[in-house]
Formats: sequence, structure tokens, C-alpha cells
Amino acid sequence: MSIGLDIGTMNIVAAKHQKDGIDIKRVRDAFLDLPKASKKVLKMSNVSFVERGEELLLLGDAALEMANIFGKEVRRPLSQGLVSPSEIDSLEVLGFLIKEVIGDGNGQHCFFSVPAAPIDDKTQDVVYHKGVFERIVTDCGYKAVASNEAMAIIFAEAAKEQFSALSFSFGSGMTNIALAFNGIEGMTFSVQRGGDWIDAGAARSLGSTKSRMCHIKEQGIDLLSPNSREEEALSFYYKEIIRYVLDWVSKEFHERQLSQLVTRPIPIIISGGTSKPKNFLELFKQELEARKKKVGMHFSEVRLASDQLNAVAKGLLVQAMNEEE
Repeated sequence: MSIGLDIGTMNIVAAKHQKDGIDIKRVRDAFLDLPKASKKVLKMSNVSFVERGEELLLLGDAALEMANIFGKEVRRPLSQGLVSPSEIDSLEVLGFLIKEVIGDGNGQHCFFSVPAAPIDDKTQDVVYHKGVFERIVTDCGYKAVASNEAMAIIFAEAAKEQFSALSFSFGSGMTNIALAFNGIEGMTFSVQRGGDWIDAGAARSLGSTKSRMCHIKEQGIDLLSPNSREEEALSFYYKEIIRYVLDWVSKEFHERQLSQLVTRPIPIIISGGTSKPKNFLELFKQELEARKKKVGMHFSEVRLASDQLNAVAKGLLVQAMNEEE
């Protein structure tokens, strides 16, 4: 059975096709170090952890919950969308988390997400990142195939438009953008700002922690009507990241003269966990309207993906199933 695997800075999501639909399995891409004395309690709690010498690495949602309770920061195997060079435990943790969601394969195809190279940091590339996950997925028994993250959204959400769309994947580590016409990739790039950048900025401004800001954000906020100082700070950074992303899109459309290549209006599709807050779509539309002339292209509509957290994994599954046929 083929599988789609979305490897994100915040979540790792696997999508498999079952008789009654698509089965989604998710794990939080985070860990927290604890003293080895905690082992018995963790076993009783039935949470995932890895033993490392004299410490334990608590994994997934439990790590984030524990960090928030004690005012600590979780550790991330990925930083700004790529394998973190500063986390010596990252590869072992990533292998464990990925095995947890995809299990053992038997030669099936596993299409896994890879971000585009960051356009706002030319010193970064995705070569090492791609190689690490090819090895991990292959070690699990699958035929590993890397595929662009934002293009996967188009395969998941734009079938009625013949896979023609401009897609935005607002993730935790970065934001990925892709333009496709009839399923053919016309432009892909990423910027190194995402949900973590929002959390860090708001936390720094208020003297709080990123884990605290993330918790507030995930409880649900209205970006056009914040109810607290923390929510207001988050909304400021949300607006700024939308502006930043759209300014890069305007620049690329102009330099590549892309508006001349697309012969009919296509939709904009927005996905990713960072796009979940209430009125994100309205805020995006406001900022897009202000840049309409710069982009120089008419879009048929601007809509959210039908499943913002799982669209990438589902699009990768579409590609994997097509490969198996």
C-alpha cells in the first residue's frame, strides 16, 4: 500500500488509502529531555520516549504539553523547515517519529514532502534534508520519492481546475509556494518564515516563551478581533508574514513574467497549520488586494484547502498511488 508522508517542522503526517477512505496518522515533531528517573512514570503514562544515556527524550504531543506546563521550550528535530544542525539527537528522533506513523513497508512507494530551497536565504539548500529522509524512509522498507510540498497541495485540492493553481503552504518552519498549470510546475520557492517565526516574535515582544505563544495560538484566536495582549501580538506577526510572503510572490511573478504564461484565471489555495486561525483567509485577501497590480494576474478565487493540516500528505498520496498504477 502506497503512502504520502508530510514531514513538517511542527507535525509529521502520513496518509494511507483504506477501503473506507483515507487514513491519517499524525505525530508532533518535537521532543523534550527529561532525567532518567522519569522512566517508570512515562511507561505508566503510555507516552513515547527514547533513552539516551542518562536522559530520556519525551516525544510528540506529550513533549509540548510538558514544556508548556513547566515553562520550558521543546526541542525540534527540524528548524525553519530543514533538519536542524544544532540538534545532535535530531536524526535518531526523526527516525523514531517517522517509523511511528508509516510503520514497516514492503517495497511500496512513499512520496515524502521536501520544501523548495529558501529564496530569502541563498546559503541554505535542501540537499542534506532530502538525503536524510530518503534514507529514513528507505530503511523503513519503502521506495522513497521526494516531492515538493506546495505542489502536493495542488494535487490534493485542484483536480476540478485540472491541477492549475497557486498554492501556499503556511507551515511552522517556513512557507512554501508553488504555481502549476495543468499539473506542470511553473514556479516553486520557499521563505524561511512560518508559525515558529510568529511565535518567536510574539514571545520576544512580551517576554514570554514560544511554547506559550504556540499554545495560545492553537487554542483558537481571531486575527481580526484579538481578545488579549498575547493574541494582539500574534495577530501583528500574522499580518507581517502574509505581507512578506506576498511581496516575494509579487517579485517573482514580475521577474519571471508569469502572468503572461497562465492563459486562464486559476485559484489560490491556502493550506498549512499556520493558516488555521479564524479570519486568516480574510487577512490574506486584504493584503492580496493591496498588491493586485504588482502581481499582475487575475485569480478565479482565493480559498482554504478543504483539510489544511493534511492536504500535503493527501496530495503526496495521490502521487504515490498514481506511481503504483
